[in-house]
Amino acid sequence: MSAEFGGRAGRQGKLSRWLRGRRPEPAVDEGGREALLLAAAGAGLPLAPAAHPAGYGCSCDRVGCPTPARHPVSFAWQSQSTTDRSQIERWARHQPQANFITATGMVHDVLDVPLEAGHEAWERLLEAGVEVGPVAQSDDGRMLFFTLTRGTPEDEDEWWPCELDCHPETMDEHPGLRWHCRGSYVLVPPARLPGDDSRSVHWLRGPEHPLPDPLSLLEYLTDACARHVGEHPDQAAASAWPSRR
Repeated sequence: MSAEFGGRAGRQGKLSRWLRGRRPEPAVDEGGREALLLAAAGAGLPLAPAAHPAGYGCSCDRVGCPTPARHPVSFAWQSQSTTDRSQIERWARHQPQANFITATGMVHDVLDVPLEAGHEAWERLLEAGVEVGPVAQSDDGRMLFFTLTRGTPEDEDEWWPCELDCHPETMDEHPGLRWHCRGSYVLVPPARLPGDDSRSVHWLRGPEHPLPDPLSLLEYLTDACARHVGEHPDQAAASAWPSRR
């Protein structure tokens, strides 16, 4: 089809880039980026390539992408995700602008909360002497707490899909919190976000820290989220759940 309609496809591609407001992309620190990706993989976080910013839009071909620069490039991202050093090096070098996602529910889960609530909970966790594992900050207003996964049952049918954890029966139960487990993903640092070139996803505590049990953090995070939503009720339904492509 691309051969038969190559001219039209080319024009549509140019139009899509213009509509997304494409602009020259900033240089990427290849050495630092690759080292951070390999460190994440070395800690057991399975990675796969993701889209990257194109100005204020997304590098994918979808006009009006709902999650620009925040989604995998392949529909097979779950089976593609890997900790293999050689494969990650190839991806990083052949796709120098790409962000990367880490697939949750295999080795680790991620508790994803509003940034203000996350900092409050983190302070309380440190005061209480609770072990906190890797923590990342996303400059779109979220904080990511990396934890052990809830388990890897021998029977594949026993997996709980991420929706069961991310969408409680009432928003009052876990306001503002998303639990990324089976079937979900998050951006892994270093990742760039659309808009200002300084917007990123970056580590506050690196992947060298052991993954904690999620339940040891959950009470602190839900309490902080409840207070945050009480002060900012308009943010109660804000979703960090990655939209399906």
